[in-house]
Amino acid sequence: MRDEIQAYTERNIRPFGVNPASVERHAAYAAKLGLPFPLLSDPDNAISRAYGSLKPLIPGIARSVCLIDRDGTVLYTQAGAPGAAIILESLGSP
Repeated sequence: MRDEIQAYTERNIRPFGVNPASVERHAAYAAKLGLPFPLLSDPDNAISRAYGSLKPLIPGIARSVCLIDRDGTVLYTQAGAPGAAIILESLGSP
């Protein structure tokens, strides 16, 4: 996502990452990789659970992408890490 940030910002989409790591670990990781988007701490997995991103058989987060509009409507969801072109195509023309 870091390398495709411009594709998102051109569509007025603000990406962010979510996982159970602490705020401190997120800050160090984001600085190390130069991430141009925020990372949100979800220590009890409430966000991950709400959006179906928990692994079904073993504890942990399954990498996934969800696009959610400002009123909370889920516009797109996909397991894995599809590229920006695939994700943004689902929204149609800008």
